[in-house]
Amino acid sequence: MESKVSRRLTQTSAPEVCEHIYLPRLKREFGSGFRYLTDINQAHLLMLHGARLVPDEVASTLAHALLQIERAGADAVPLDPEREDAYFNYEARLMDVAGADAGGRLHIARSRNDILATHDRLCARDAVLALLGGLADTREVVLHRASEHADVVMPGYTHLQAAQPITYGYYLAGVANAIGRDMARLQRALEALDACPLGAGALAGTAFPIDRAATARWLGFSTWVANSLDAVASRDFAWEILSAVAIGTVTWGRVAQDLYVWSTPEFGLIDFPDSVAGTSSIMPQKKNPVVLEYLKGKGGHMVGLLTASLAALKGTHFSHSGDGNRETMRSFWEAMEESGRCVDLLRLVLANATPQRQTMLARARRDFSSATDLADMLVRDAGMSFREAHHVVGAVVRDALDNHVPACEIDSAMVDKAALHHTGRALHLAPAAVARCLDPEHGVAARLAAGGPAPALVREQVSAQLGELANTRHAIDTLRNIIGTNRATMKHAVEQLASLHA
Repeated sequence: MESKVSRRLTQTSAPEVCEHIYLPRLKREFGSGFRYLTDINQAHLLMLHGARLVPDEVASTLAHALLQIERAGADAVPLDPEREDAYFNYEARLMDVAGADAGGRLHIARSRNDILATHDRLCARDAVLALLGGLADTREVVLHRASEHADVVMPGYTHLQAAQPITYGYYLAGVANAIGRDMARLQRALEALDACPLGAGALAGTAFPIDRAATARWLGFSTWVANSLDAVASRDFAWEILSAVAIGTVTWGRVAQDLYVWSTPEFGLIDFPDSVAGTSSIMPQKKNPVVLEYLKGKGGHMVGLLTASLAALKGTHFSHSGDGNRETMRSFWEAMEESGRCVDLLRLVLANATPQRQTMLARARRDFSSATDLADMLVRDAGMSFREAHHVVGAVVRDALDNHVPACEIDSAMVDKAALHHTGRALHLAPAAVARCLDPEHGVAARLAAGGPAPALVREQVSAQLGELANTRHAIDTLRNIIGTNRATMKHAVEQLASLHA
């Protein structure tokens, strides 16, 4: 028996090839790619007809057949692994519906290579737009929570040690800032993929007088890939997207790590409803942060997927190949699915995390996170260099720790003792002044330098970020509208062409 797709091959595909390569690929790709392959076929048909490369009657027959196949859906197409892949199976169905001669004419001036490259860009574009929409929703939720909790004072941590007082709203505003950069990276990646490979053929273009601008326009691209070899050889737009996703999930995992620690009874700074927790099969008291653990683990997963993609690409030729353009993309599609889940779960936990206001404030009052404010006061009011003030306050803290005195009970006498020992002079600071600079609420409110945690500044940051987010949403919606309008115009043109069918 001969191959079902080529007279060059005198044998059918080995059962093992069908079982391990073609059939899994068909099951994985045909249903999800049906919409895109249909759009590509319709855009190509309109271009061929417009360029007078197929006669009116054949074009109308093809348009009618393509619409019939589209309406019946992917499940109506019989899948045969001996036909290798999605394209040949789709073409076989088209030839059944339109007739072998008409169906066989649609492949003028194209190759599976440029079809696959176009499919990948169309599918990646939709995936990124969906992810951007999810991130926009998440960022908005985080910003509203930041405004709500702009005055909830808590310890800020470095090295997981109490550092300086901040507010929970300030922390969330920082998270929202980082999400904004995640979105910006994805938007730049969208710009990189905004060129249509269709018309590149196998790698060397075509001698037919095609109109690549037309197919690009029908499919919602602003232009076409300028070099046909590069069009079929490259998927670097996917690596840019996957890199952005890996960076994002690592950041989201770091946020989850903070919440993971803060929600423990030992910290007690954050609480979550039971709806986002799990339990133990043996220990009845357990409330496990399963969503946070999922988010914490996904950064490593995404880095692995990015590494797997690039490792599969390394050593391939700069042209089309199965390993270079198919195996490398497996990890990309998985990453896009996983990242969408991560964004939804991140939004869930940040929307439902409840800061324990009194515990946060009590911890900030007792844990020496206001020590820097005391050192700053010595610089302002006692004329010390900062390094000298740092030594004095360090000694005060050491004395307090040795005597089990919390930060909020440090007094001017303790400061005088340390100053006298380290500088040879007592400072005689007013007790009220010492108490005030050790008050974390006062310290946070006083940090009015740009970018600081003062509640008024946090609300300004939130307002500015909401404005930025509105602009981003507008850009996303504009692109969606362009794509949707061009697609609707293409569908109308195909319907008109099909109406000529006898």
